[in-house]
Amino acid sequence: MSNDLTLLVARIFLVALFLASGIPLIFAPGGFAGFMGSIGLPAPMLVTWIVIAVKVLGGLAVLVGFQTRYAAYALAAFSIGSALLGHTNWADMNEFNNFFKNFAIAGGFLALSVAGPGALSVSGRR
Repeated sequence: MSNDLTLLVARIFLVALFLASGIPLIFAPGGFAGFMGSIGLPAPMLVTWIVIAVKVLGGLAVLVGFQTRYAAYALAAFSIGSALLGHTNWADMNEFNNFFKNFAIAGGFLALSVAGPGALSVSGRR
């Protein structure tokens, strides 16, 4: 497989989770806002819309290869923040795994920020 095709597949794999979880939030943000409030974040509805924007707009930007470096940085930061805010109960093995999975996802985005989106992208950069 060519490097450009590999980068395209990597972009699709990395953002699938963010788009699949972010798009439904647009239509029913209340439940997620309640969760944000329950973990002590201020202005939970505002935080929810910021999360939606990062997941959906950042995900779409990475998917098509537009401003990939900046979108990848944003999604890496989001993944680390999510790990630190939502997955710190390491007594629960699921939370333990999700914490490190978020760091692995962040690593993928950081690698993508260095590699660039590849030729099969809106920017067409290698």
